[in-house]
Amino acid sequence: MIKGLRTAIYPVNDLAAAKAWYAQVFGTEPYFDEPYYVGFTVGGFELGLLPDGEPGKTGVQLYWGVDDIAAEVQRITALGATVHSAIQDVGEGIKVAELADPFGNALGLIENPNVDPRAFR
Repeated sequence: MIKGLRTAIYPVNDLAAAKAWYAQVFGTEPYFDEPYYVGFTVGGFELGLLPDGEPGKTGVQLYWGVDDIAAEVQRITALGATVHSAIQDVGEGIKVAELADPFGNALGLIENPNVDPRAFR
């Protein structure tokens, strides 16, 4: 039985740079830090950085929940991301955006006022 999202793994070409950048984006240091994998705990989920593989903005789409999508897009682009897909209202007050991290991966954000944030704690 599928129990929900647990881990999002992003391939990166520069593990040290990616680790530093994502630590700034999520405001936390990794809980697991090895040359073959770096893992962050973010809101009960895991963001993993894998130093092999090919970064890209196609494939699996993952969206990280935020309270204020416009503020987060501004904050994360100031850290070096670029806008891949601008903020869109997809209905019922739900907004999504896709950024491109400095390593070539898509970083999806979602603001969903219809979800109780306590469900993710």
